[in-house]
Amino acid sequence: MRCFITTASLLLLLSSSLIAAPIYKWEDAHGVTHFGSEPPANQTAESINRTFSQPKPSQKTAAQVTAEEIKTSADIQAEIDRQVRKQVAEEEITLRKYCTEVRYNLSQLENNPRVLAEIDGKPTRLSEEQRQARIAELKKIISERCVDVK
Repeated sequence: MRCFITTASLLLLLSSSLIAAPIYKWEDAHGVTHFGSEPPANQTAESINRTFSQPKPSQKTAAQVTAEEIKTSADIQAEIDRQVRKQVAEEEITLRKYCTEVRYNLSQLENNPRVLAEIDGKPTRLSEEQRQARIAELKKIISERCVDVK
């Protein structure tokens, strides 16, 4: 029985190539294109190479397309979130440095009655009114921008 199945399988395999006859293409005198299994006797014919290809994969379903779009949009949103978090962290670092500097300047103004400041490129001693004005200005900046910053 095994021999019979093997022989039958080989015959089927070989018969498919024998059954597949070549196809010829030619044009007649009127310019009409013809196809046939035998070439015409009085004209030249072109043999068409028949290759059998795998069937195309089925089209994606709407659910698959929607799932891919959701995944793509989630990836894009995750990248945007990462960039925003990075930018916020950089801004917080900059604000911390600024507030530290403002607090240091305020303590210098409050603890030193004789303060030198650079005005028009020259070091100048601040008068008491100028010193008090700058102290008030720095306190206002701290209350507006540096309340939550440590």
